[in-house]
Amino acid sequence: MIPTIFMITIISFGISRLAPGDPAKMKAGMGAGQQDMSTGQGEDLNEEILKLIRKQWNLDKPLFYFTIFENQNDLNPKSIFSRLTFRFNGLKNQYHIWTMNTLKLDFGKSFRDNEPVIDKMKSRIPVTMTLNFIAIFITYVISIPLGIYSAINDKSLFERITTFIVFILYSLPSFWIGILAITFLCGGDFFDIFPYAGLHSTYLENMTPFEKFLDYVWHLILPIIIITYGSFAYLSRQMRTSMLEVVRQDYIRTARSKGLAEKTIIFKHALRNSLIPIVTMLASLLPAMISGSIIIETIFSIPGMGLLGYEAIMSRDYPIVMAVFTISSVLTLFGILIADILYSVVDPRITFNKN
Repeated sequence: MIPTIFMITIISFGISRLAPGDPAKMKAGMGAGQQDMSTGQGEDLNEEILKLIRKQWNLDKPLFYFTIFENQNDLNPKSIFSRLTFRFNGLKNQYHIWTMNTLKLDFGKSFRDNEPVIDKMKSRIPVTMTLNFIAIFITYVISIPLGIYSAINDKSLFERITTFIVFILYSLPSFWIGILAITFLCGGDFFDIFPYAGLHSTYLENMTPFEKFLDYVWHLILPIIIITYGSFAYLSRQMRTSMLEVVRQDYIRTARSKGLAEKTIIFKHALRNSLIPIVTMLASLLPAMISGSIIIETIFSIPGMGLLGYEAIMSRDYPIVMAVFTISSVLTLFGILIADILYSVVDPRITFNKN
């Protein structure tokens, strides 16, 4: 995991810096595509401001490398080692500074408002975790029983109808359905049923605690529906395929020949061994719960991690971009580790002990 995280940070750090646009110019009010028409003293003043901003954010330092030799005289073999040691200890690059701070859980300050990145994330993570936890719970509660029932009743009329419906839902883009839902259900030219943005109404201070809770739930309903509907097809089909493969095994036929009840065969013997693909998918749950859905949070103006990451990318706010990306990468690796451990729990034939 450690070398993987190291390579991920190097690649992501370099890619984020390759994006067009200068955050120092954006901070100084000189957009990336805006030409500086000032002359003389005004131009010098702008350059001084840019230098100060770049120095404050360490943008004046190289990304990954540093110069060991400044001129031909530095090639003297007697002074190479001393100069190399001085350069390594004295001249730090941007990646080095960021890595050292990250190891101390210091993600720096936002380029836009100079607020600590960790404070901005603390206010956004609970929103995203609530949204995604509810969505994941609903998806699994519906999809896994649907996949089991479809496998038990293979080629039945119910199985064919549900397969047709879930694949229609799977083929509909979430951003398109979200825009249609806002247009038709959120006070446009048609119905005014759900709120179109945010998590709370503007008159929240006049509500009782119970009314605030209902208002919060009412704001969550539409985004959660948009997030979950596309997952039904994929997860239920994975469960159905895995269950069909297991119920055709010889030990299932033996259990039936012994006269065991069908429910006992399905839920005690077949279900446990068919959960391996589902466990594999758990690796993506941890980063999804933190990083959030950029599309849904942007469409519904939900102040979560997805919207924070999108705004940071558009404004070239490197500290926030790297913080979101690094945390998501670490959680992905931990999710894979947890999935590997759960394999031996689900299937006792899988072991990590040496023979």
